[in-house]
Amino acid sequence: MRIAYVVPGPMSKGPMGLAEMRRRETLLNSWAFPGTEVTVVDVPDGPASIESAYEEALCVPATINLIMKCERDGFDAAIIGCFGDPGLEAARELTTMPVVGPCESSLLLAAGLGHKFSILTIFDSMVAGQEFLAYKAGVRDKLASVRATGIPVLDLMKRPEQTKARLVETAALCVKQDRADAFLFGCMTMSFLDLAEEISAAVGAPAVNAGKAALKHAETLVSMGLSHSKTAFPMPMKMQAGQPFEALRVA
Repeated sequence: MRIAYVVPGPMSKGPMGLAEMRRRETLLNSWAFPGTEVTVVDVPDGPASIESAYEEALCVPATINLIMKCERDGFDAAIIGCFGDPGLEAARELTTMPVVGPCESSLLLAAGLGHKFSILTIFDSMVAGQEFLAYKAGVRDKLASVRATGIPVLDLMKRPEQTKARLVETAALCVKQDRADAFLFGCMTMSFLDLAEEISAAVGAPAVNAGKAALKHAETLVSMGLSHSKTAFPMPMKMQAGQPFEALRVA
């Protein structure tokens, strides 16, 4: 199967660059089942990193356009490469292949690992938004806490040992003070540090890598011949009436 990992920002032109895109592609393929090919693609313009609802909104149109192109190009599924799952519902309306988001995938997985789970995020300003994402996914009652590391997305990889120590410290607070039985990384750059096993061992609780969770979710849907219900995510009525996608926008 072929899966597109769609970065909702111009990573190849930004501070992380094309080398980081290729590194993530290599990691995703190492996590994939035999026979799965993952290709990482990015949108041509948008925010360099996504740390707010506004930045999520900025990236949605280009992300949906690229996901639609991936379906036309023969991909079997797409992953939206941002923990906020920007444009997830809209992308499901406009495609028939499975489209998954790391947030929804990892929330549903973490909720099954114990009685309570926590999310490790970037800033305190993102806590309320991630609590709402848990509510949307139907697992708010199992959310023990959302704790911020205070390290910006673009700085997570600059000092890896410092980042790892901060992640261990934050995860330990989730487990010891908030009584979380598991935790997940609420940021894709956190997930692509590939430290879940080390941090899990350090704090004594399961750690969910959101990137890996999304990949396994996509692989499972494709292998079972499933996609998202058009009862839940119907094609826009204008398109059902025969208007092309381009006609939805007034030039």
